[in-house]
Amino acid sequence: MTPHAHRRTLLACACALLAACTPFAPPPAAPLPAAPVAAPAMPAPAWQRQGVQLLHIVPDESLLTITVRRGGALARLGHDHVVASHTLQGVVAPAPGRAQFRFRLDEMRVDEESLRQAAGLTTTPSADAIAGTRHNMLGRVLEAERYPWVSIEARRTGDKQVFDADITLHGVTRTVQLPVRVEQAADGRRLQASGSLLLKQSDFGIVPFAILGGAMAVQDQMELAFRITARQDVSAPGSGASPGR
Repeated sequence: MTPHAHRRTLLACACALLAACTPFAPPPAAPLPAAPVAAPAMPAPAWQRQGVQLLHIVPDESLLTITVRRGGALARLGHDHVVASHTLQGVVAPAPGRAQFRFRLDEMRVDEESLRQAAGLTTTPSADAIAGTRHNMLGRVLEAERYPWVSIEARRTGDKQVFDADITLHGVTRTVQLPVRVEQAADGRRLQASGSLLLKQSDFGIVPFAILGGAMAVQDQMELAFRITARQDVSAPGSGASPGR
């Protein structure tokens, strides 16, 4: 084989590998441990007081998404990704402006088509690419077996549209300012809250995934967005709030 032909063969193999799944390889045969059937009961929030009205988050009506984008010199050969939690659990106290909720990393879904469209992602990863993304995200990047929960505790500041939020991810807690839009029913028994912000993986001790010396990589910055519905009449197991840290 001539040197020129050899280079063309190597390039073709590299392109095939990268196009298959951005910087994420297919998972090995052994899967990660399955998530538990039910979350353990959580104690009441430390800030809860007698007589304070609590609204419980409704998982089926709530959503949290994290969008990560491709980077590096060969980014055009990969995909951006959106991961989502449909299993938020926690409580909201409207009067004092407090909220506490959490979700399990291994219950997150990767690249649901409707959410990719909503996020404006234009490429279409294959099923194998999505499986590889999920496996590497949970294992090599987030270490989900060691740090299974992500928790958020928010408190209203002087500005009613901005909350101070303690976000615990990968065993690290950071406090950020979180813009939140809150809409509450007239009777006070139902509330909807939504918001978004930009975070850096490195702020939580996470090393963004990269291969080929960084030519294919995940950007450090990630976009977190949420839409939460909470009601007074929810009493499902695990709808308490205080996440263990």
